[in-house]
Amino acid sequence: QVQLVESGGGLVQTGGSLRLSCVASRSTFEFSAMGWFRQFPGKERELIARISPGGATTYAKSVEGRFSITRDNPKKTLFLQMNSLKPEDTAVYDCQIVTGPGSGSRGQGTQVTVTS
Repeated sequence: QVQLVESGGGLVQTGGSLRLSCVASRSTFEFSAMGWFRQFPGKERELIARISPGGATTYAKSVEGRFSITRDNPKKTLFLQMNSLKPEDTAVYDCQIVTGPGSGSRGQGTQVTVTS
């Protein structure tokens, strides 16, 4: 099992930016594909960004061009840079190991609230 701890959520105005971080507890992080998910109240959790161990990225259409997923393997940290935020981005965001060592492990989530 790998522990993941997110940080960086908060309250921001429309058009603002936030950067989320997700720190893994084990160095096997570098061999895992990672994803950022979000969940709206009453809705299913959705994958919005994914990064392979080598750095290849994919995005959901709803965030493409505004959000950027990156990783720092030596620091066992995953990032999500969120720009041009909209009220409809308000959700709980969490990171998860998608494939590889620790697959399925996920963090506790961090709230992002975008005000109009």
